Amino acid sequence: MERENLYFVAIIPPQEICDEITAFRQDFAQHYNSRAALKVVPHITLKTPFKLVSDAHTQIISWFKDLVVSEEPFKIELRNFGAFHNKYKPVVFVHPELTQPLKQLQKTILDSFLDYFPFVQIPEVEFKFKPHVTVAYRDLQPEEFYKAWQVYKTKEYQAEFLVENFHLLQHDGKKWNVVESYEI
Repeated sequence: MERENLYFVAIIPPQEICDEITAFRQDFAQHYNSRAALKVVPHITLKTPFKLVSDAHTQIISWFKDLVVSEEPFKIELRNFGAFHNKYKPVVFVHPELTQPLKQLQKTILDSFLDYFPFVQIPEVEFKFKPHVTVAYRDLQPEEFYKAWQVYKTKEYQAEFLVENFHLLQHDGKKWNVVESYEI
């Protein structure tokens, strides 16, 4: 079986905001036994993780560099917390406002990806874009989620940043790394 690489496309907030979100993630690790989110930089996913054979690495880099994005730099406002109340795998996140430029950027990337890689299946949920910056997931047990959600559902948080780029990340077997950036 041929080796595959794992990739995704995301907006990464400025370091100051990443540090603030990491502090929330550390709170979840310390108080709610959820550490998985600490393994990846805070981000807003534009294209969920996908696998391609290793030989396609130059092809994915070419696709990413050749994207035609018409959006100008735009602001994203992060406001408070949200949750996906999944019975088995709940998620807590910082909530970005879904603006038209953000929605259009995600659609542009998906449409281009579909054209360039028609053989890669895209989950239906990806077409119903719900931007979020994950604070806790995967290892967040339902009983810990309910305890945490009592605190986080009314916790206030607000930040704003200018989106001037987004990134292609690749998993190296241990962590995600930025392999290419696209300047808007």
